Amino acid sequence: MTTELAMATEAPSARATDGSDFAQLSRRIADEGLLDRRAVYYTVRFTLVGLAFVGGWVALFALGDTWLQLVLAAVMAVVFAQVALLSHDLAHRQVFSSRRASEIGGRIAANLCMGMSYGWWMNKHTRHHANPNHEERDPDVAPDILVWSQRQARFATGVAKFIGRRQAYLFLPLLTLEGLNLSFNSFKALRSPTMKRPFLEGALLVAHFVAYFGFVFAALSPGKAFAFIAVHQALLGVYMGSVFAPNHKGMLMVTPDMRLDFLRRQVLTSRNVRGGVLTDVLMGGLNYQIEHHLFPSMPCPALGRAQQITMEFCAEKGIPYYEVGLLRSYREIFRHLHRTGEPIREAG
Repeated sequence: MTTELAMATEAPSARATDGSDFAQLSRRIADEGLLDRRAVYYTVRFTLVGLAFVGGWVALFALGDTWLQLVLAAVMAVVFAQVALLSHDLAHRQVFSSRRASEIGGRIAANLCMGMSYGWWMNKHTRHHANPNHEERDPDVAPDILVWSQRQARFATGVAKFIGRRQAYLFLPLLTLEGLNLSFNSFKALRSPTMKRPFLEGALLVAHFVAYFGFVFAALSPGKAFAFIAVHQALLGVYMGSVFAPNHKGMLMVTPDMRLDFLRRQVLTSRNVRGGVLTDVLMGGLNYQIEHHLFPSMPCPALGRAQQITMEFCAEKGIPYYEVGLLRSYREIFRHLHRTGEPIREAG
């Protein structure tokens, strides 16, 4: 795989003019109607997730003040993550063609139901899609806590340098804080000049947490309430990290001197996760990360067929296409994290 990546990135200008290969692939995708909206699918999915969300809060009061509530906390972590995945689809306009409808749905799902700012996440995620795994332009690989390349490790300071020494071992423990991190950054972003409708987003976030803490402490004694919140937030962070980390971590890191067209920039930096229906459900379609990055507005049900077309096209063009099983993707992530921390460990 490393040799193939090197060949694919050495002289991309000699392979095709910018966009021409992608235009060919796009025509094949469009000819099969894979970009068409899937109203029935999303109606069913929203209904099931919505029922699970409401049912979880009803169960909180039905169970009463018992330690069995920690099982419910784990279940609700899964439900919250599914809400987050739906907000992701809304942000990419996979559900509605209208920007306004997507924003309304996204703010309800993200801000009100999950406690994460739709506007903040949308801004960050848009920059990630434009430059995935770019060391200087992708906010998802900024070296603020972890380092994602040895180049970043050599210049790491502060928290990133301290954690970078053993970041492969600390990765999972850090994920338990990811849910809290999303909420913290959401409130922090309300003061950003790039935030659209900060008062609306802030009001929805406050409404979420007033209801969240109000329900939990109304149903449970203080000790059990704090335990419920701790289990719920920790497992939510681990679930979210487990869904998003396999997508790009450990894949090609793009440096400013690389010149890649759109097709190769998306394919070479992304990893697909092999699996069946259960994987599709648990990862919300993000296991088809290559196709999602090439066609962000493509509805989830179309990604499987799009993968077949994309794999065939990449084979024709000699573009490395990478897909592994879920467990192997995690092993690759941990190896990558350990390898990128080497310069910090060697420096003593």
